[in-house]
Amino acid sequence: MNIAIHDVTKDNEKEILGLHVAKSQMNFIETTQQCLKEAKECALFKPVGLYADNELVGFAMYGRFQNENENSRVWLDRFLIDARYQGKGYGTIMLQALMQKLVQEFSCQQIYLSVYEDNQSAVYLYKKFDFQFNGEFDVNHEKVMVKNI
Repeated sequence: MNIAIHDVTKDNEKEILGLHVAKSQMNFIETTQQCLKEAKECALFKPVGLYADNELVGFAMYGRFQNENENSRVWLDRFLIDARYQGKGYGTIMLQALMQKLVQEFSCQQIYLSVYEDNQSAVYLYKKFDFQFNGEFDVNHEKVMVKNI
């Protein structure tokens, strides 16, 4: 399988906007439309399309952000697999590819993300990759998880 991560551009934006999670997951993550709007408002966000064999299967948004202590954190801020591709192993494959990209792009020692604790599928996936809850909450009251590289 050929895995690729591409920036969101005018060429793929319409297709990105067509991605949706399953109905049962809609309360756990913003729509791609909301994400792209947020990325336009904050240049630190980098939205990307996730491709398997040239087929768009998911979306992610990440960036490096300063925290109160002047240290920066690399955040995998959004991550979704389209409902049509869920349950086929793409979450695992794409999360692995994204982590490699973040480490390569930012030379980071840690990757942060936040998740609603009742999003059991996401928590299971993140724990499979050794993300651990660190006791923090984000601005939306999601629990923060961190992975040490």
